[in-house]
This record gives sequence, structure tokens and C-alpha cells, in this order.
Amino acid sequence: MPYSLHYSRQGVGEIDSEKKVECPVCLGDYKNCKLERCPFLKNVRDMLLKISKMKILYGSSPPSTLVGSWGYPRVSLGPLVPPFIEDTSIMERHDLWLDIPLEKILSMRLSMVYGKKRVKVHDARNPDRLLQTIQEIALSHQPVDVELLLEKEPRINLKFSVRTSPICPTATLERVQLTQNPPTLNIIEKTVSDTDLKAVEAILRLYLNDVREYSIVRLLSLGMLGTKYWRRIVPTEWSITAVDDVLGKKFRKYVKMNDWITEYHVYGFEAHYNRVTILMMPGPWSFEVIEIWRRFNNYKMYVDSELPGEVDRYPENVGGAYHALRLPILEKLYRDRRQGSVLAIAEISEGWIPLGVWRFREICRRALQYPPMKFNMLEEALEEVAKRTLTDIKYWRHLSRILKFHEFQEKITEYIQD
Repeated sequence: MPYSLHYSRQGVGEIDSEKKVECPVCLGDYKNCKLERCPFLKNVRDMLLKISKMKILYGSSPPSTLVGSWGYPRVSLGPLVPPFIEDTSIMERHDLWLDIPLEKILSMRLSMVYGKKRVKVHDARNPDRLLQTIQEIALSHQPVDVELLLEKEPRINLKFSVRTSPICPTATLERVQLTQNPPTLNIIEKTVSDTDLKAVEAILRLYLNDVREYSIVRLLSLGMLGTKYWRRIVPTEWSITAVDDVLGKKFRKYVKMNDWITEYHVYGFEAHYNRVTILMMPGPWSFEVIEIWRRFNNYKMYVDSELPGEVDRYPENVGGAYHALRLPILEKLYRDRRQGSVLAIAEISEGWIPLGVWRFREICRRALQYPPMKFNMLEEALEEVAKRTLTDIKYWRHLSRILKFHEFQEKITEYIQD
């Protein structure tokens, strides 16, 4: 079976960090992408056609905002608002999306209008009235009613990303007005108003006070966290990775102080054409992700890892999915007061529509909620992993640096015992 390999900087071979994102229907040929025939849009087709004729829109933002990355340090940003007033909080609740059909998730996201405005990233230090209003939306922890005045009717232009949820339709924002006072948590108000608190410390404070991750991402991306001089607007996809990374490094610091697990643990869960299989091994903290994209009997594999004693590097191959998978695993080890070496295999099958890295984070969390299969020997655990993964182990086992490390460690242990 044909496949291609993409190694990390820490391994051997050539780097290829660009992932081609394809819709399983039009296969990335956007000339053949038509609103009237796309099966994924059948539930929102009439609404999208209605939205495309609006210049004034009233709706309840979940709340949700988006900051693009094109043109940085001058970027587009704005709120996402559906054309109706009701409880829309589920449209931003990634933690609930695993139990919702994929078509419904897509319908929810595409029913929101993205009213955008071009700004400089440093405008966060001295925001104008429009940016202030968008920041007020981000402060809310519940849906907030908003009125958008658009320069032109929204343009329906499907955009898919491996990191963020899809956006459609879009229009230049002329004015945005809140029709109610956004409800805000005291901890959020206190953290945002503290201009002497570093962004890393602000992220940790909010997380430890049960503020959801996507709320923290909104605040960071709109330049509302950090010391006054360093506040700036950050593209949403960068903010997602930054929050996962900051939290992961904090948990990692404490996990490294714990005793090792004593057995091999295997976890797994699948949802929305994505499958995550986790192998935890006795040993010092180390982590590796093998990401496998399965398309028409072809494989594309991306690998990144961190082994004991190595300097932190950005996972250039797996990207944001690396941090999204690492965080729930570190949370689990932190709660259990244990340490281990972890291999995560993330498989993306045909039928998947790119909706962002949230699915890896949530699938991993769901997998870790169930009791693991436990084994005394590495080979026994790998047999279980082979049963759970869709891709034959012979295609990816030799790519794993963490398995080579543990096989070497086992040989050293046997030698010492002898």
C-alpha cells in the first residue's frame, strides 16, 4: 500500500509541514464546489442564501470571534453572529461536539456571519470604539445579542483549516452594537484589567479558575491579556496553539516530579472519522505524535516528538495538533500524580471535513476517561495498539523515536539485572 513519510526535525529526512486540506466531496477542486449541490450544506442552504442578501443582521453570538493571519501584522478580525436570537452557546462548545453529527457541526458554524475589519496588531493597546465593542463580546461567558451593520452583503466563500473551524459567509464590518450588557465572570474582568500580569500567568490564572479554553483563546487573540506594553492582537489559530502549549508546559513541570507508572496502558477513542490511540509506558516524561492522513488507500504520515534531555522545539510537522493532544495527557498524569512516556497515534480517515484541532483535544480527553487496557510487557501493549489502529503497525512503528528509546531502555535493564 503506497504511503509517504514526513519526519520531524529531530528525525531523519526531509521536512514537509504543509498539509493539503481536501473536502471528501470536491477533493479540493474549488471550481467544482457549489453551494447548491454540496451535501454538507443541505441543512443551511436556504439560510445561507437568505444571509447573502442581508446588510443588517441581528443575532446571538455564542460568543465567538475570529482573528485571521493573512497580512500580519495587519489582520482581519470581528465577531461571528448567526441571524437569530436564541441560546447559541453550543456553537462554541467544542467539548460537546463529539456527540453531535458532523453535518450539524458544519451547519452551525456556517450559519454564522463573520463581520470583519482590518486592524494593526498593536491597536490592542489603544482600541477604537469598534474594536472595544468586539472585545466586549469576547469578555462574555454567555451568548450576547449583537447587531451588525455590513458594508456589503456577505460573501459565501467556504474556507477550511486544519486548526480552526470553518468560516462562512463573510463581509466587511461597518458597525457593531451590543443590544445587551454582556455577562462577564469576575475572574475574567480582574485578569483583563491587570496590565501588569504577563500573558502566560494570565492564561494559567483563568484556566485554574475553570474558564474554558476557547474563552481564553478569544481574550488572547484580541489582545486582552498580558502587560500593557506587550498586548497585541494574535491570529486565532496561533492563540489556540499558544494556550495549549502554555498549559501543557505548566502541567509537564509538575508531572516530571512524579513517580513513573508501573505498567503499559493503552487508551483509544474515535469520533468524526478521527481515531486517537494512546500508549503510556513506564519511564521519564517523553511524548510523540504520529499523525496519519488516510486518503484512497494512501497514507501521509507526520511525526514530532520530545525525548528526555531535548530542547523544546516547535512541532513543525504535526503543528497545533501536537499541543492539542499533549495537553489532555498531561492533565491526566497530573491528576493521577504519575509520570510516563506517551505515544499518541492520530488517524484521520476519509469522510473527515477539516474543522480544527479541537477534535484531537476532545477525542483524547474522551479516551482518557475510560479505564485503560494494562500490560506488563511492551510487545503485549503494542499488539493491542495494532488492533486499535486502522493503519498497519509495520508502516509507522519504525518512525517512532520513543519506541526505539524504550526498546533500548529495556535492553539496558535486562543487562543490569543479569
